[in-house]
Amino acid sequence: MNFRPGRFVGITLGAVAILAVGVYGPAMLLGPLPEPSVRLATSEGGSSDAGAAAPIALPETGASALALVSDEGDAEVLAVAGDTEPLPIGGAVKLVTVLATLESLPLPADGDGPGLRIGPADYTDYLRYQAEGSRTLQVSPGDTWSERDVVRAVLLASSNNHADTLVRWAFGSIDAYVTAANDWLAEQGFTATRVADATGLSGDNVGTAEELTRLAALVLDDPELAEIYEAPDSATLGARDVPDVVDRLGDEGVRAIARSYTDQAGVSFIYSTTVTGVEGEEPRRVIGAMTLIPDYDTLDAAVVQTKESVSAAAQPISVITAGTSYGLVESAWGDSAELIATADRTDAAWGSDPGEASVTVERFTTAPAGRVVGSVVVSTADGDLASELELSSGIGDPGPLWRLANPVALISAFVADQSS
Repeated sequence: MNFRPGRFVGITLGAVAILAVGVYGPAMLLGPLPEPSVRLATSEGGSSDAGAAAPIALPETGASALALVSDEGDAEVLAVAGDTEPLPIGGAVKLVTVLATLESLPLPADGDGPGLRIGPADYTDYLRYQAEGSRTLQVSPGDTWSERDVVRAVLLASSNNHADTLVRWAFGSIDAYVTAANDWLAEQGFTATRVADATGLSGDNVGTAEELTRLAALVLDDPELAEIYEAPDSATLGARDVPDVVDRLGDEGVRAIARSYTDQAGVSFIYSTTVTGVEGEEPRRVIGAMTLIPDYDTLDAAVVQTKESVSAAAQPISVITAGTSYGLVESAWGDSAELIATADRTDAAWGSDPGEASVTVERFTTAPAGRVVGSVVVSTADGDLASELELSSGIGDPGPLWRLANPVALISAFVADQSS
């Protein structure tokens, strides 16, 4: 048979045509499509409609802190202001006096506890503090005070002579108490608070406003101590008359926990109040602490302003709103759809703005309108809030003409599919 080049070329072209129709066509028509590209909306472009939190106002004078009491009774700090280094804390140290004592000698739930007999040292303390102009509550030699009444005198009357009486009874001496109290503080994780006496009159009693809120939370977490503050005029038959000297700003909805003035610490004030946040939830307790405040006029204005600001900060803000677009998906063939949040999410921000929205989109090539293809998560002070994201419109199949005309895109999609 004679070889004819023309015939060979024809056969070759025919074979190529057959392969093109039999292989290329099905591969292009049936192969995987490329995934749509995702372009997330920026915060400036409206990716998140989270509202801004109302700020918590604290005085810049001295040192102050505000904390939210958790369900477990812990103080979760919301804001701090002023000096954050350890500073003199004045009579607030009496909270340590009571807590360290009751660690080993707790008040009974159904009685007033053992009796403490007033001896010569206790009476001498009373006369000395009275002569100095420091807070006292009268005692006489031979008197017997129950443990509960002495604790009430320390907390409500801020009585310096009763603070010494309590620790002398519990630890044997003031020096022994100071050692034990500082050990107790270290065991409880207090790194800035240190005591030098039971009264707070020494400038060497130091701490931070943040740690003072933690001390107050421990006091209020003790049901016996909390009852003393909640019902200061309520006492068992025969109990000692103890005036509520620390009380201040009660008309403003504030329960004073400790209040004092010393030359080193200025005005020190620890208090609690309640605020209502999300509708339907129980009011939440917050604790405030301020020290080194120059005078009571400054203190009163600062506490009222802080209370008003935390009430505003507790109100829920919109973190995620259904219908908000968090991005755009676009297919290589021109279809596009927005990523739309499906749920409303609100949160009490407590003065802290929500974090940036984090968007996750699952892998897909085509999908009808309304299909959930991802989620958005926004961090808040109370934890993460999330919503599913659905397509605002469908991403359909591009059809055979586009597939046949775009081999590079389909081959790339095939390679990506094989390697995934």
